[in-house]
Amino acid sequence: MNERIPTNKKEHRNFIENIVAKDLEAGKHEGWVVTRFPPEPNGYLHIGHAKAILLSYGLAWNNAPKSRFHLRFDDTNPEKEETEYVEAIKKDIKWLGADWGENLFFASDYFEKLYGFAVELINKGLAFVDDQTFEEIQNSRGNFETPGTNSPFRERSVEENLKLFQEMREGKYQDGEKVLRAKIDMASNFMCMRDPVLYRIRHVEHHRTGKEWCLYPLYDFTHGLSDAIEGITHSLCSLEFQDNRRLYDWFVENVSAPSRPHQYEFARLNLDYTVMSKRKLLQLVNEKYVDGWDDPRMPTVSGVRRRGYPAAALRNFMEQIGVGKENTVIELSILEANVRDELNRTTKRCMGILDPIKVTLTNWDKEDHQIEAPFHPQDESFGTRLINFGPELYIERSDFLEDPPSPKKWFRLGPGRSVRLRYGYVITCDEYVKDGEGNVTELKCTYHEDSFGGKQPQALEKKVKGIIHWVNAKEAIDTEIRLYDRLFKHPDPGAVDNFLEEINPDSLSIIKGKLEPFLGSAKPGEQFQLERVGYFTADEKLSQDSAPVFNRTVGLKDSWAKKA
Repeated sequence: MNERIPTNKKEHRNFIENIVAKDLEAGKHEGWVVTRFPPEPNGYLHIGHAKAILLSYGLAWNNAPKSRFHLRFDDTNPEKEETEYVEAIKKDIKWLGADWGENLFFASDYFEKLYGFAVELINKGLAFVDDQTFEEIQNSRGNFETPGTNSPFRERSVEENLKLFQEMREGKYQDGEKVLRAKIDMASNFMCMRDPVLYRIRHVEHHRTGKEWCLYPLYDFTHGLSDAIEGITHSLCSLEFQDNRRLYDWFVENVSAPSRPHQYEFARLNLDYTVMSKRKLLQLVNEKYVDGWDDPRMPTVSGVRRRGYPAAALRNFMEQIGVGKENTVIELSILEANVRDELNRTTKRCMGILDPIKVTLTNWDKEDHQIEAPFHPQDESFGTRLINFGPELYIERSDFLEDPPSPKKWFRLGPGRSVRLRYGYVITCDEYVKDGEGNVTELKCTYHEDSFGGKQPQALEKKVKGIIHWVNAKEAIDTEIRLYDRLFKHPDPGAVDNFLEEINPDSLSIIKGKLEPFLGSAKPGEQFQLERVGYFTADEKLSQDSAPVFNRTVGLKDSWAKKA
């Protein structure tokens, strides 16, 4: 197995880690821990899936070498599955740091075995072919107050069921004409046990088996039996499958399964201002509310990777929130804080201006002053770069006010006010120029030659406290910058009647920024901190040679709470 996935120490184990530890102490499964992640290849993974992946992989990693982690695609619904999704899921899982090695499987690998298990149930009188329509089956299941009604075809003979099931496989019937159902208990308190459907007919070409099959098993039948075929010891899933554990166990116990896996449920990841429903995410993609599954506003693994979230930040976040049995909503700001912490440790610092206003130094009468500036003020290993200080600069528009408050409250520029430019000189604003619409377009300033290197200029009586960033106008590069914010303005968009009405209109702003020249050669995926602004990543999809496009990965601090 590859890179270590963070897990709790013994005294901080979650309940699943405690279960595994007790099983190992009791000698269960001959000391093996075999886990799996079973995605359906009908969409891209979201960061809720990342929690499940890292949990299952971490349990296996911690018991190496007597462990395995399996990746198994639950490809039993050919109408919605695509090879594109298979490859995207594999890429996402590897990026997260999980490694299945040679243990890559597909439910379609087991179609023949699963068919044999179904025949076994028929022979035991525990499954039957039903001619009812989908609507008739649904209407006959009853509800939590009313028991279901047995199908009129429930008492077919074993011989007739075997014959019909074989004919279903041979393609003699149309879609929906017949299904195979388990014969359990239509009066059960658990709806999933009321003679669930095991197989349905779909004359659709499969992404791996082609036209070999027109008879496909459903998830509940496939899930546990695939685990049993692979020798999974601890089958982990989210709480919504808690009742279905009874069905999981029933299938495994009533066929000649080669092993006895057990299912354990944990609370799924829920984030505020986010939807985690694959159906809703697909709707966002198909209706063009976002630019594909990997849009940096999407909570997909590919989306957050493109935005610039480091995999280590996701792993740290999952470790921080832990694993429990109660559904809770985690603040998105906690994930963003983990992203900041990781990027603060791993990125170079540099300067860039998002909303520029020009500064002209009226008393500058020499060549540009070349300054050696560190890439990281606290870590010399990042090295340095050379920046040029000259007579024309850009600063952020927000660093100047025409009528600033008291000098005790405003440490930036205003008429007659002074400020230090990062790594450079102190400047004083003498006057400003406006365009015809009343917008300030230029500041005319003087620089204090004796102020370089952090020195207090003799011409100024009061100490200059403010420090702002800047770029040299002569060599600054104009770069497309994409400012991302939360996709939704409602803290729980999935709970409203129409979640699409809650899309944040300001979730993406595209601007032209002025950046240090060396950033023009940034490679896709490279990350930087623009001082006083935020963390930015060269977009892996839009960037071209010598023309990077930068995504704002996250700001330097949480500004959303204040805005909200």
